[in-house]
Amino acid sequence: MAKTLGVPRPDQASYMLRAASEDAGRAYKRQLLDLLDLRPGHTVLDVGCGPGTDLPALAERVGPTGRVIGVDQDPAMLATARELTAAVSTVSTVEIRETDAHALPVTPGTVDRARIDRVLMHVRSPAEVLAQLHAATRPGALVGLVEPDWDTLVVDAEDLETSRAFTRYTTEKVVRHATVGRRLARLAVRAGFRVETTTATTPVFTDFEHGDHTLGLGRNMQQAIIDGHIDRKRGEAWFAGLAHEPFYASFTLVTVVCSRP
Repeated sequence: MAKTLGVPRPDQASYMLRAASEDAGRAYKRQLLDLLDLRPGHTVLDVGCGPGTDLPALAERVGPTGRVIGVDQDPAMLATARELTAAVSTVSTVEIRETDAHALPVTPGTVDRARIDRVLMHVRSPAEVLAQLHAATRPGALVGLVEPDWDTLVVDAEDLETSRAFTRYTTEKVVRHATVGRRLARLAVRAGFRVETTTATTPVFTDFEHGDHTLGLGRNMQQAIIDGHIDRKRGEAWFAGLAHEPFYASFTLVTVVCSRP
């Protein structure tokens, strides 16, 4: 049966929980936690915590004497986060707050560790959010930043030009700050941080259903056709063909760990 466009946008909390549970998601998240050097007693800020995927792991590392603050502006996401953390006995130190990332609800100079995971690509101003983080953290604090660079998205297809057009559409129209991953170090330094580590990982998708779910191939191609960026016949043929041969797609995910002097 041929694959057709028009896949509905998934529930965002479910989408993020699934993405975090996959191999690529688990690997970079573990790496980030190790680089942040979380210790018992630390106060940790998770900006854009979403459905709370990482709050239990943060709470486990800082222990009962530590404190984890998860912030997000989406009430539905926070409801899921509260359910998730309530089900885990080790997260009594977790506080969940509804707020915009441009106005962090923490006392200045009190945060020991902070992380922003795939959030800066969506906010109004990444620079303003990093300025907020600089104000919230104490001297010596570590901050972990993780963002994709959607210019590096590649999808293998016989019609290479349509694959390239799909990446251009994703970069120019779908994601607000699509290339923020490559700019993380520069933005961090401008906000007053010192870059300690910069790494890049490449999530690879070899299963069509998995790639379609995570990368939004069907729904974004449909929108690209509606917007007139890609010819309908070529776009539909491109998408249908992805399921009939060995599938490959990938992109680059950039991690920057910085310190506050």
